[in-house]
Amino acid sequence: MRRLLLLPLLALLAWAWHERQALADFPGILSAYSAKEYCSCRFVMGFDAAYCRGYVKQYLPLGLLEEDSDRRLVTAAGLGRRNQAAWQGAREGCRLLP
Repeated sequence: MRRLLLLPLLALLAWAWHERQALADFPGILSAYSAKEYCSCRFVMGFDAAYCRGYVKQYLPLGLLEEDSDRRLVTAAGLGRRNQAAWQGAREGCRLLP
């Protein structure tokens, strides 16, 4: 019985090792995507805040999604990572900040 349980566990560990870089990058993707897409939705497309919150909603919830309308800056945080996106202008749209 233990051998039957050990085989899937070893397969899972092998897959995790093979995908270690993608798994390490994943936490940052959630907040970066949300900040950039919300910024574009609000300041490039001009939709209202409630619509844009729904537009960027993911299966994994964000801990923070806030907008500074005066500076046209969006901050999103989730899975321990925080990203910001800012509107650059009519031709450039929004960009993630370093």
